[in-house]
Amino acid sequence: MAGSINRVVLVGNLTRDPETRQAGATTVCSLRLAVNDRVKDPSSGEWGDRPNYFDVDVFGAQGERCGQWLAKGRQVAIEGKLRWREWETQDGQKRSAVSVVADNVQFIGPREGGSAPRAAGAEFSAAPNVAETDFGDDDIPF
Repeated sequence: MAGSINRVVLVGNLTRDPETRQAGATTVCSLRLAVNDRVKDPSSGEWGDRPNYFDVDVFGAQGERCGQWLAKGRQVAIEGKLRWREWETQDGQKRSAVSVVADNVQFIGPREGGSAPRAAGAEFSAAPNVAETDFGDDDIPF
């Protein structure tokens, strides 16, 4: 019998600003991601986008960076795993939800001010970004 695989990769836009909180000694950043699905309207035959929404939790130092650098509308790529949870409301109703626990968050689109994208798990350095440097045709190695 084969082992289980629980991996998900999503690329989309944040629908709200990140919400950061402390869970004990660990920082947790909650994101809401919209990912479009291309679907064909059966009545008109035209293609259009249908959004899917995902709740994403990012933990630790990577979560802190997400809370600091991300904002509503920013495009990100998320790699992680699905987590199913259930709970009971105060009035006794059972609820359940599936969310994504992020292992890696890539900042894709530029933030306000036009800085180049960075990985949430990457260390920030003083070295110039490729997007912020002028290169001529003679500088390209091929």
